[in-house]
Amino acid sequence: MKYIDEYRDKSLVLKLAEEIKRISKKEISLMEVCGGHTMSIQKFGIPTLLPANIRLISGPGCPVCVSSKLFIDKAIEYSKNKDVIITTFGDLIRVPGSSSSLEKEKANGADIHIVYSPLTALQLAEQNPDKKVIFLGIGFETTSPGSAATVIEAYKKNIDNFFLFSAHKIMPPAMAALIDEGVKLNGYICPGHVSTITGSSIYEPIANNYKLSCVITGFEPVDILESIYMLVKQIENNVAKVEIQYKRVVKAEGNLKAQAAMNEVFDLQDDWWRGLGIIKNSGNKLKEKYKKHDAEYVMPLNIPEPKEPKGCLCGEILKGLKSPKECKLFGKACTPSEPIGACMVSSEGACHANFKYNR
Repeated sequence: MKYIDEYRDKSLVLKLAEEIKRISKKEISLMEVCGGHTMSIQKFGIPTLLPANIRLISGPGCPVCVSSKLFIDKAIEYSKNKDVIITTFGDLIRVPGSSSSLEKEKANGADIHIVYSPLTALQLAEQNPDKKVIFLGIGFETTSPGSAATVIEAYKKNIDNFFLFSAHKIMPPAMAALIDEGVKLNGYICPGHVSTITGSSIYEPIANNYKLSCVITGFEPVDILESIYMLVKQIENNVAKVEIQYKRVVKAEGNLKAQAAMNEVFDLQDDWWRGLGIIKNSGNKLKEKYKKHDAEYVMPLNIPEPKEPKGCLCGEILKGLKSPKECKLFGKACTPSEPIGACMVSSEGACHANFKYNR
């Protein structure tokens, strides 16, 4: 199979769905921990193709959703400085802070740029030597290499007015934390983009220590259903191992150059996840060598700890304990045009995906 339409072939989709129904006997719960999967599962109506004994749960796979409101509040505070240019990916700009958002600050005159690459932020720093250019580094192992490579380039070129404000996180500690907290799962639909960077070995402790089946998965209907089939086969046979369904992209060893860049630039640190709190060694911070490019180190802020919006169930949704429709705000007070919680902001958030495709 080479083309997208082949991975959306109706006859193949229905054949896989029937095969899943044929072999699936146990009550099982499978969690995806990738916002792209959350969106695809809802967009293609995957739950409607599965037997009632298989439950799909959305987990903490949206980086915008799991990042703290304190991160947004600090970014907003930085943006108020006249000598600062904030650069950010677009899905972060509408996330509500305690009293504002980057979108509102931009409308009020703050110098905020939406970029598609941190290298664009570095170019802005070169072009504006009298400004401090801060890139808001958000995302899992997928986006961390880009931030790392940019920091390395800034260091080599002595571009001292470029700074990274890092909210980069790594996925396996959160996957383990969910099980440690007692969330009942039988398997993980493992993220495709993350695994392109990391390879498959990062999930081995999940399979070995928690006896959970893990399948690295692509994003088309055939990908997702084939992965569910592979997971069901493991679970029905009482096997827990790591398999790669997304073999056209993911290699067992991952992207070694990207890994090298991350290892060069980042150390692990304890980090906060919405719904899960502080998870040990789950975040990336800049190493001592690169501290001059660390926004928080060079420009420390001391602002109050924010409160989560009243009535928002985003944290429980990210843990798989609640569904978006169980939130009283969903589709009423909280919509994509007027989001209250982070899960409604990003297109990869469970609330946004359910609002768009499953109301």
